[in-house]
Amino acid sequence: MTRLLPHPLLSALLALLWLMLTDFSLGHLVLGSVIAVLAGLALARIEPDAVRVVSWRAVFRLLAVVMADILRSNWEVARLLLASGRNDSRRSGFVVIPLRLRAPVPLAMLAVILTATPGTAWLDYDEKAGTLLLHVFDLTDEEEWRVLIRDRYEALLMEAFA
Repeated sequence: MTRLLPHPLLSALLALLWLMLTDFSLGHLVLGSVIAVLAGLALARIEPDAVRVVSWRAVFRLLAVVMADILRSNWEVARLLLASGRNDSRRSGFVVIPLRLRAPVPLAMLAVILTATPGTAWLDYDEKAGTLLLHVFDLTDEEEWRVLIRDRYEALLMEAFA
């Protein structure tokens, strides 16, 4: 039963939604049910493995670090933008950062963290080389960014989800 309906609640809700959006008939019931079962099967094929948290302490430390960094970064980006007419020393650029993380969920979390932090954007991840291409709004030292990502975020993600 679980092979045909890996997500029975999702399939039932999708079939019900289909019937609510169309006129009820036997044809729509059959078509909605087939689409709902296929959607559940498709989701089962693409959903990642369950993530196991090893250290909740590291998760909460990471959350505190990220919140503080987002606040600090908002302040710095606003200051740079407001002073941009007077001080043109700001230089944006790209940094290639080697990563030790390989698991998809911690990598996705790192992508969200870096993109949510103003002044940085995750652009690309090379799975074979294990490198991240990061855009930085105010790039002063590339090595400083490599160390920051490795020691501040990646280390806590590895501790939390290793």
